[in-house]
Amino acid sequence: MNLSNWLEKWGMSSLKIMPPFLQMEWTPKAADRNAAWALYIELLTRIATQPLPIEHGDEKTALDSVYSLFETTREVIRAHGPECINFTKIAIVVLNQVVRPFTAKWHRKSLSGDFEDETERAVFREELAALQAELRKYSRMLADIAGVEDLTDLEETEDTV
Repeated sequence: MNLSNWLEKWGMSSLKIMPPFLQMEWTPKAADRNAAWALYIELLTRIATQPLPIEHGDEKTALDSVYSLFETTREVIRAHGPECINFTKIAIVVLNQVVRPFTAKWHRKSLSGDFEDETERAVFREELAALQAELRKYSRMLADIAGVEDLTDLEETEDTV
């Protein structure tokens, strides 16, 4: 299976990746699996994939948690070295194309005091919910790379009731 087919399998074919990389054979190695496991656990335990009911949480803290995925991913890549190149290809693209537009927009708005406005907080939560849906796809992909049972939908949420 090539990378393009693998991304399609997980509903992530909208990621913009250069054609030569998309046609490469998708063959994760042990370092890829270990790196995927490390980031998978991080994603499953953060607001990036977990619901944020309106009566709970704080928008700035949620934004900071999503933003921290950049440093966490960098740490995982550094820890597993060049041997986790397949994982790295996916991780970098997801950070740059999925996470970065959200954090860039909302970091600026946060600095401007927009989280003081109830309407802006509601918009943030709507956009966070859309990001969470994409990052849950990513966590499922990471479980697949890691070769572990996917626990992304382990807990019952308001959406599943």
